[in-house]
Amino acid sequence: MLSLIIALLFASITIFEHDAFARMGGGRSFGSRGSRSYSPPRQYSSPDPSRQQAAPSQGQAPAQPAGGGFMRGIGGGLLGGLLGGMLFSSLGFGGMGGGFGGSGVGFVEILLLLGLGYFIFKMVKNRKAAGNLSYQTSYQQPEARTGSFSSYGSGSRTQEDDISDGIRHIREMDSHFDEGQFKEKAMDIFFKVQGAWMNRDLPPVHNLLTDEMKGIVQGDIDTLLRDKKVNRLENIAVRNVEIVETWQETGQDFLTVLFTANLLDYTADDSTGEVVEGSKTDPVKFEEFWTFTRPVGNNPWKLSAINQSK
Repeated sequence: MLSLIIALLFASITIFEHDAFARMGGGRSFGSRGSRSYSPPRQYSSPDPSRQQAAPSQGQAPAQPAGGGFMRGIGGGLLGGLLGGMLFSSLGFGGMGGGFGGSGVGFVEILLLLGLGYFIFKMVKNRKAAGNLSYQTSYQQPEARTGSFSSYGSGSRTQEDDISDGIRHIREMDSHFDEGQFKEKAMDIFFKVQGAWMNRDLPPVHNLLTDEMKGIVQGDIDTLLRDKKVNRLENIAVRNVEIVETWQETGQDFLTVLFTANLLDYTADDSTGEVVEGSKTDPVKFEEFWTFTRPVGNNPWKLSAINQSK
Protein backbone atom coordinates (compact mmCIF):
# COMPACT_ATOMS: atom_id res chain seq x y z
CA MET A 1 0.00 0.00 0.00
CA LEU A 2 2.83 2.39 0.90
CA SER A 3 4.55 1.84 -2.44
CA LEU A 4 1.24 2.54 -4.22
CA ILE A 5 0.84 5.82 -2.34
CA ILE A 6 4.39 6.90 -3.22
CA ALA A 7 3.79 6.05 -6.87
CA LEU A 8 0.57 8.08 -6.89
CA LEU A 9 2.33 10.97 -5.18
CA PHE A 10 5.06 11.18 -7.81
CA ALA A 11 2.52 10.68 -10.60
CA SER A 12 0.56 13.69 -9.35
CA ILE A 13 3.69 15.84 -9.35
CA THR A 14 4.51 14.72 -12.89
CA ILE A 15 0.99 15.50 -14.09
CA PHE A 16 1.13 19.05 -12.75
CA GLU A 17 4.52 19.76 -14.36
CA HIS A 18 3.07 20.72 -17.76
CA ASP A 19 4.82 24.02 -18.40
CA ALA A 20 8.40 22.76 -18.16
CA PHE A 21 9.30 24.20 -21.54
CA ALA A 22 6.65 26.85 -22.10
CA ARG A 23 8.54 29.38 -24.29
CA MET A 24 12.24 30.08 -23.80
CA GLY A 25 13.27 29.65 -20.20
CA GLY A 26 10.21 27.62 -19.25
CA GLY A 27 8.36 30.61 -17.82
CA ARG A 28 10.86 30.94 -14.96
CA SER A 29 13.27 33.66 -13.80
CA PHE A 30 16.97 33.17 -14.45
CA GLY A 31 20.19 34.97 -15.34
CA SER A 32 22.02 37.86 -13.69
CA ARG A 33 21.00 41.47 -13.00
CA GLY A 34 24.27 42.42 -11.34
CA SER A 35 23.77 43.51 -7.74
CA ARG A 36 20.02 43.64 -8.41
CA SER A 37 19.85 39.91 -8.94
CA TYR A 38 18.47 39.74 -5.41
CA SER A 39 15.62 42.18 -6.02
CA PRO A 40 12.71 41.85 -8.45
CA PRO A 41 12.48 44.33 -11.32
CA ARG A 42 10.36 47.35 -10.58
CA GLN A 43 6.95 46.45 -11.85
CA TYR A 44 5.79 49.41 -13.94
CA SER A 45 6.80 52.91 -14.91
CA SER A 46 3.29 53.78 -16.09
CA PRO A 47 1.68 56.65 -14.12
CA ASP A 48 -1.58 54.67 -14.05
CA PRO A 49 -2.14 54.19 -10.27
CA SER A 50 -3.89 50.88 -10.86
CA ARG A 51 -0.59 49.45 -12.11
CA GLN A 52 1.65 50.89 -9.42
CA GLN A 53 3.02 48.75 -6.64
CA ALA A 54 4.16 50.03 -3.27
CA ALA A 55 7.92 49.76 -3.01
CA PRO A 56 9.71 48.78 0.21
CA SER A 57 11.46 51.52 2.12
CA GLN A 58 15.15 51.43 2.93
CA GLY A 59 15.96 48.66 5.41
CA GLN A 60 12.51 47.10 5.19
CA ALA A 61 12.41 43.43 4.25
CA PRO A 62 10.82 42.84 0.82
CA ALA A 63 7.42 41.19 0.71
CA GLN A 64 7.37 37.44 0.71
CA PRO A 65 6.57 35.72 -2.61
CA ALA A 66 2.90 35.30 -3.43
CA GLY A 67 1.42 32.22 -1.82
CA GLY A 68 4.00 32.06 0.97
CA GLY A 69 1.97 32.41 4.17
CA PHE A 70 -1.32 31.19 2.73
CA MET A 71 0.21 28.15 1.09
CA ARG A 72 2.19 27.36 4.22
CA GLY A 73 -1.11 27.42 6.11
CA ILE A 74 -2.63 24.97 3.65
CA GLY A 75 0.46 22.76 3.88
CA GLY A 76 0.30 22.79 7.68
CA GLY A 77 -3.38 21.86 7.55
CA LEU A 78 -2.72 19.03 5.14
CA LEU A 79 0.12 17.69 7.25
CA GLY A 80 -1.96 17.96 10.43
CA GLY A 81 -4.91 16.27 8.73
CA LEU A 82 -2.66 13.50 7.47
CA LEU A 83 -1.19 12.82 10.90
CA GLY A 84 -4.61 13.05 12.53
CA GLY A 85 -6.14 10.71 9.97
CA MET A 86 -3.43 8.12 10.48
CA LEU A 87 -3.76 8.40 14.26
CA PHE A 88 -7.53 7.91 14.21
CA SER A 89 -7.27 5.04 11.75
CA SER A 90 -4.73 3.36 14.00
CA LEU A 91 -7.16 3.73 16.93
CA GLY A 92 -9.95 2.06 15.05
CA PHE A 93 -11.84 5.14 13.87
CA GLY A 94 -10.81 4.86 10.24
CA GLY A 95 -14.18 4.65 8.54
CA MET A 96 -13.52 5.24 4.87
CA GLY A 97 -10.00 6.40 5.62
CA GLY A 98 -9.02 3.14 7.22
CA GLY A 99 -9.55 0.79 4.34
CA PHE A 100 -12.97 -0.28 5.76
CA GLY A 101 -11.18 -1.91 8.64
CA GLY A 102 -10.00 0.96 10.75
CA SER A 103 -6.31 0.18 10.16
CA GLY A 104 -3.69 0.89 7.59
CA VAL A 105 -3.78 3.74 5.08
CA GLY A 106 -7.01 4.35 3.21
CA PHE A 107 -8.57 6.63 0.63
CA VAL A 108 -8.58 9.78 2.77
CA GLU A 109 -4.91 9.41 3.62
CA ILE A 110 -4.09 8.93 -0.07
CA LEU A 111 -5.92 12.17 -0.89
CA LEU A 112 -4.08 13.97 1.88
CA LEU A 113 -0.72 12.68 0.65
CA LEU A 114 -1.55 13.76 -2.90
CA GLY A 115 -2.55 17.19 -1.63
CA LEU A 116 0.66 17.48 0.36
CA GLY A 117 2.62 16.40 -2.70
CA TYR A 118 0.98 19.12 -4.78
CA PHE A 119 1.77 21.67 -2.05
CA ILE A 120 5.44 20.62 -2.10
CA PHE A 121 5.46 20.83 -5.89
CA LYS A 122 4.02 24.38 -5.80
CA MET A 123 6.62 25.44 -3.25
CA VAL A 124 9.46 24.09 -5.42
CA LYS A 125 7.97 25.68 -8.53
CA ASN A 126 7.60 29.06 -6.84
CA ARG A 127 11.24 28.94 -5.78
CA LYS A 128 12.31 28.12 -9.34
CA ALA A 129 10.16 30.91 -10.71
CA ALA A 130 11.78 33.33 -8.31
CA GLY A 131 15.20 32.48 -9.79
CA ASN A 132 17.90 34.07 -7.72
CA LEU A 133 15.56 36.21 -5.62
CA SER A 134 16.29 36.18 -1.89
CA TYR A 135 13.71 37.23 0.69
CA GLN A 136 15.43 37.55 4.04
CA THR A 137 14.92 40.08 6.79
CA SER A 138 18.60 41.01 6.70
CA TYR A 139 18.30 41.99 3.03
CA GLN A 140 20.03 45.23 2.01
CA GLN A 141 18.48 47.34 -0.76
CA PRO A 142 20.62 47.10 -3.94
CA GLU A 143 20.24 50.88 -4.46
CA ALA A 144 22.50 51.44 -1.49
CA ARG A 145 25.23 49.52 -3.34
CA THR A 146 24.82 50.81 -6.89
CA GLY A 147 24.45 54.49 -6.05
CA SER A 148 22.44 55.17 -9.22
CA PHE A 149 18.99 55.24 -7.61
CA SER A 150 17.68 56.94 -4.50
CA SER A 151 15.83 55.08 -1.78
CA TYR A 152 12.41 53.75 -2.78
CA GLY A 153 11.00 55.12 0.44
CA SER A 154 12.30 58.70 0.04
CA GLY A 155 8.96 59.91 -1.31
CA SER A 156 10.73 62.58 -3.39
CA ARG A 157 11.59 60.40 -6.36
CA THR A 158 9.54 58.62 -9.00
CA GLN A 159 10.42 55.68 -11.19
CA GLU A 160 10.45 58.05 -14.16
CA ASP A 161 13.08 60.16 -12.38
CA ASP A 162 15.23 57.10 -11.77
CA ILE A 163 14.94 56.00 -15.40
CA SER A 164 15.84 59.50 -16.60
CA ASP A 165 18.89 59.55 -14.34
CA GLY A 166 19.97 56.12 -15.57
CA ILE A 167 19.63 57.12 -19.22
CA ARG A 168 21.54 60.33 -18.54
CA HIS A 169 24.41 58.27 -17.11
CA ILE A 170 24.33 55.99 -20.16
CA ARG A 171 24.53 59.01 -22.47
CA GLU A 172 27.58 60.32 -20.62
CA MET A 173 29.53 57.48 -22.24
CA ASP A 174 27.31 56.98 -25.31
CA SER A 175 25.95 60.30 -26.57
CA HIS A 176 24.02 58.57 -29.39
CA PHE A 177 21.90 56.39 -27.10
CA ASP A 178 18.20 56.69 -27.97
CA GLU A 179 15.36 55.09 -25.99
CA GLY A 180 13.21 54.41 -29.04
CA GLN A 181 16.05 52.76 -30.92
CA PHE A 182 16.94 50.69 -27.90
CA LYS A 183 13.37 49.37 -27.58
CA GLU A 184 13.47 48.39 -31.26
CA LYS A 185 16.78 46.63 -30.68
CA ALA A 186 15.38 44.86 -27.60
CA MET A 187 12.38 43.65 -29.60
CA ASP A 188 14.70 42.44 -32.38
CA ILE A 189 16.69 40.42 -29.82
CA PHE A 190 13.42 39.11 -28.35
CA PHE A 191 12.29 37.66 -31.69
CA LYS A 192 15.71 36.32 -32.64
CA VAL A 193 16.34 34.41 -29.43
CA GLN A 194 12.77 33.04 -29.38
CA GLY A 195 13.32 31.81 -32.93
CA ALA A 196 16.62 30.17 -31.96
CA TRP A 197 14.87 28.53 -29.01
CA MET A 198 12.09 27.14 -31.19
CA ASN A 199 14.63 25.86 -33.74
CA ARG A 200 16.71 24.37 -30.88
CA ASP A 201 19.73 26.03 -32.46
CA LEU A 202 21.37 28.59 -30.17
CA PRO A 203 24.73 29.40 -31.88
CA PRO A 204 23.21 31.95 -34.33
CA VAL A 205 22.32 34.19 -31.36
CA HIS A 206 25.36 33.57 -29.15
CA ASN A 207 26.42 37.20 -29.67
CA LEU A 208 23.10 38.37 -28.19
CA LEU A 209 23.43 36.47 -24.90
CA THR A 210 25.79 36.62 -21.95
CA ASP A 211 27.81 33.49 -21.25
CA GLU A 212 25.57 32.62 -18.30
CA MET A 213 22.42 32.89 -20.41
CA LYS A 214 23.95 30.79 -23.18
CA GLY A 215 24.71 28.01 -20.73
CA ILE A 216 21.22 27.98 -19.19
CA VAL A 217 19.27 28.12 -22.45
CA GLN A 218 21.52 25.57 -24.15
CA GLY A 219 20.90 23.19 -21.26
CA ASP A 220 17.14 23.51 -21.78
CA ILE A 221 17.55 22.93 -25.52
CA ASP A 222 19.65 19.82 -24.86
CA THR A 223 16.85 18.48 -22.66
CA LEU A 224 14.29 19.06 -25.42
CA LEU A 225 16.51 17.27 -27.93
CA ARG A 226 17.05 14.38 -25.53
CA ASP A 227 13.32 14.03 -24.96
CA LYS A 228 12.63 14.43 -28.70
CA LYS A 229 10.33 17.38 -28.15
CA VAL A 230 10.09 20.81 -29.76
CA ASN A 231 8.51 23.92 -28.28
CA ARG A 232 6.49 25.76 -30.95
CA LEU A 233 5.92 29.50 -30.62
CA GLU A 234 3.51 30.88 -33.20
CA ASN A 235 1.69 34.15 -33.90
CA ILE A 236 3.86 36.09 -31.47
CA ALA A 237 2.44 39.58 -30.96
CA VAL A 238 4.37 42.03 -28.77
CA ARG A 239 1.78 44.43 -27.39
CA ASN A 240 4.06 46.70 -25.40
CA VAL A 241 7.76 47.34 -24.76
CA GLU A 242 8.52 49.48 -21.74
CA ILE A 243 11.81 50.52 -20.13
CA VAL A 244 11.38 50.05 -16.38
CA GLU A 245 14.93 50.21 -14.96
CA THR A 246 18.32 51.64 -15.91
CA TRP A 247 21.48 51.68 -13.82
CA GLN A 248 25.25 51.33 -13.96
CA GLU A 249 27.69 49.36 -11.84
CA THR A 250 31.23 47.99 -12.11
CA GLY A 251 31.72 49.49 -15.56
CA GLN A 252 28.51 47.96 -16.97
CA ASP A 253 25.26 49.47 -18.22
CA PHE A 254 22.08 47.62 -17.25
CA LEU A 255 18.66 48.23 -18.73
CA THR A 256 15.48 46.26 -17.99
CA VAL A 257 12.54 46.13 -20.40
CA LEU A 258 9.04 44.84 -19.69
CA PHE A 259 7.60 42.88 -22.62
CA THR A 260 3.85 42.34 -22.81
CA ALA A 261 3.03 39.77 -25.47
CA ASN A 262 0.77 36.93 -26.48
CA LEU A 263 1.39 33.87 -28.61
CA LEU A 264 0.47 30.29 -29.30
CA ASP A 265 2.78 28.19 -27.15
CA TYR A 266 2.81 24.40 -27.31
CA THR A 267 5.24 21.51 -27.18
CA ALA A 268 5.04 18.72 -29.74
CA ASP A 269 6.53 15.26 -30.09
CA ASP A 270 9.26 15.16 -32.73
CA SER A 271 8.17 11.86 -34.21
CA THR A 272 4.40 12.18 -34.30
CA GLY A 273 3.84 15.94 -34.17
CA GLU A 274 1.30 15.33 -31.42
CA VAL A 275 0.83 18.20 -28.97
CA VAL A 276 2.02 17.05 -25.54
CA GLU A 277 1.83 20.41 -23.72
CA GLY A 278 0.03 23.67 -24.40
CA SER A 279 -2.46 24.43 -27.16
CA LYS A 280 -2.38 25.18 -30.88
CA THR A 281 -5.54 27.27 -30.63
CA ASP A 282 -5.59 29.04 -27.25
CA PRO A 283 -3.17 32.00 -27.12
CA VAL A 284 -1.16 32.70 -23.98
CA LYS A 285 -0.63 36.21 -22.68
CA PHE A 286 2.50 36.88 -20.63
CA GLU A 287 4.65 39.66 -19.20
CA GLU A 288 8.40 39.24 -18.79
CA PHE A 289 11.23 41.51 -17.71
CA TRP A 290 14.31 41.19 -19.95
CA THR A 291 17.51 42.73 -18.63
CA PHE A 292 20.27 43.71 -21.05
CA THR A 293 23.83 44.66 -20.22
CA ARG A 294 27.00 45.91 -21.91
CA PRO A 295 30.30 47.55 -21.01
CA VAL A 296 29.67 51.29 -20.64
CA GLY A 297 29.93 53.14 -23.92
CA ASN A 298 28.71 52.46 -27.44
CA ASN A 299 28.91 48.66 -27.16
CA PRO A 300 26.51 45.86 -28.17
CA TRP A 301 23.78 44.93 -25.69
CA LYS A 302 23.39 41.34 -24.53
CA LEU A 303 20.52 39.62 -22.75
CA SER A 304 21.60 38.84 -19.19
CA ALA A 305 18.38 37.88 -17.37
CA ILE A 306 14.69 37.07 -17.76
CA ASN A 307 12.31 37.60 -14.85
CA GLN A 308 8.62 36.82 -14.59
CA SER A 309 6.28 39.64 -13.65
CA LYS A 310 4.48 37.49 -11.07
